[in-house]
Amino acid sequence: MIIQPKTRGFICTTAHPEGCAKQVEEQVDYVKAQPAIKGPKNVLVVGASTGYGLASRITAAFGSGANTVGVFFDKAAEGQRTASAGWYNSAAFEQEAQAQGLKSFSIVGDAFSDAIKSATIELIKAELGTVDLVVYSVASPRRTHPVTGETFSSVIKPVGEAYTNKTLNFHTGEVSFTTIEPATEDEVTQTIAVMGGEDWRLWIQQLSEAGVLAQGATTVAYSYIGPEITHAIYREGTIGKAKNHLEQTAKELHGLLSRNGGRAFVSVNKALVTQSSSAIPVVPLYISALYQVMKEKGLHENCIQQIYRLFSEHLYPAGESALDGSALIRIDDWEMRADVQEEVMKRWSELETGNVTELADLEGYREDFFQLFGFKTAGVDYEADVDPAVAIPNQS
Repeated sequence: MIIQPKTRGFICTTAHPEGCAKQVEEQVDYVKAQPAIKGPKNVLVVGASTGYGLASRITAAFGSGANTVGVFFDKAAEGQRTASAGWYNSAAFEQEAQAQGLKSFSIVGDAFSDAIKSATIELIKAELGTVDLVVYSVASPRRTHPVTGETFSSVIKPVGEAYTNKTLNFHTGEVSFTTIEPATEDEVTQTIAVMGGEDWRLWIQQLSEAGVLAQGATTVAYSYIGPEITHAIYREGTIGKAKNHLEQTAKELHGLLSRNGGRAFVSVNKALVTQSSSAIPVVPLYISALYQVMKEKGLHENCIQQIYRLFSEHLYPAGESALDGSALIRIDDWEMRADVQEEVMKRWSELETGNVTELADLEGYREDFFQLFGFKTAGVDYEADVDPAVAIPNQS
């Protein structure tokens, strides 16, 4: 079939297998071109199929020669419906890893469930023995609790009072104002249950109890802080409450793991175009302006560049990782530079529909968005017939 992008709001309902494979190949090639990292040898990535999770798996495998287990919840193709982008990404990763002679295994299912945790532990026991790095990079709108069976849903809302600011329809280029009503107490609680640190803690506890965490193992989860203009909807909103819980969980896990020489971190990453960030009002306009400013200053990094820097300069450098005053790794440091933020804020005050292509990188945002799903990728013939049914090698 000929696969073209079909969008519904901030998601694309189709994905292109060859485009996704090309994107993975480019990330692998980038890592291979960098100095090798004396890093982990056996790695578990929970949430491994897209974005920072996929980049973490690629960096571990092709930067450190690590064997990897990836856990993700993606769908295979069915009839005329394509597979999800994460499915195609993971199939391409497995093929690249096999060609490199690396062990790699993909477990498809609900990472929140005890069944998937147990299956992962059994696979690690059988194939790797232990893992020395656990990356937690799960982004989901819902979570069913493995003990109570209760299903929680997250929301993207401010806390306390309504929030009004500019936002962008990146499909049309229209800049408008949006007002978001504050979350209820129950919505805050549910968002923390989905996006906070409880499931990360459960993973580490069960891996530890099963004896599959190596001596001195490291674990890292990902977060975002961002500028003041996004704080009401992000850092001080429902998502921020969940991230606060995640960061507190990191401190607790660090205390647990440090008894055996291990470490737990939260890495605060740069704003990038992801399926999650595209759903947050205000953020797409901010990212578009940020991209233009950082590209002009020669500071722009994409996902794989960010994660390679995280591994090489923070997780596995000679000596201790540099942390901020809140014990966070900050690879958003270039985004938050004073000169970058001053220029972004200057443009923010002037941004409107008529000048958005001049003051912000709207085309760059659109390109990154469609590339998440394997489209707008150089070297791919989008008019050619392709088979949407792609198998993932070593899938469990």
